[in-house]
Amino acid sequence: MTLATTKQSLKNWHQMIQTGDLSILSHLLADDVVFRSPIAYKPYEGKQVVFFILTNVIQVFQDFTYHREFYSEDGENAVLEFSANVSGKSLKGIDMIRFNEHGQIIDFEVMIRSMSGLAALAEQMGARIAQYQPQ
Repeated sequence: MTLATTKQSLKNWHQMIQTGDLSILSHLLADDVVFRSPIAYKPYEGKQVVFFILTNVIQVFQDFTYHREFYSEDGENAVLEFSANVSGKSLKGIDMIRFNEHGQIIDFEVMIRSMSGLAALAEQMGARIAQYQPQ
């Protein structure tokens, strides 16, 4: 695993977010990816459910913007600071992402503040996740 691999994967991630073309998302996620939500107690595991969550949260966020990036020395981890609006509520947060040696996401954890922004996100995503039935 190299920092260059991580940076290339994040370049692809940013391009996907900017263009709204989610066709690359499946390639960016490892089969055994784990998603840790600021809303849910238990992590979501597996490519199918994480794909569903990320494609929906991208639709729920309005005025989504990344501000800064930080990398671990080993090149396996990145932290991305972002801001967005959900149902008229502002929020700030970070995505903490760990990559495997192929540059695929294996762990994605989100932390969000403020409480009102998190509550608005929980309401919007709760309705979408309730409709999700893994096959």
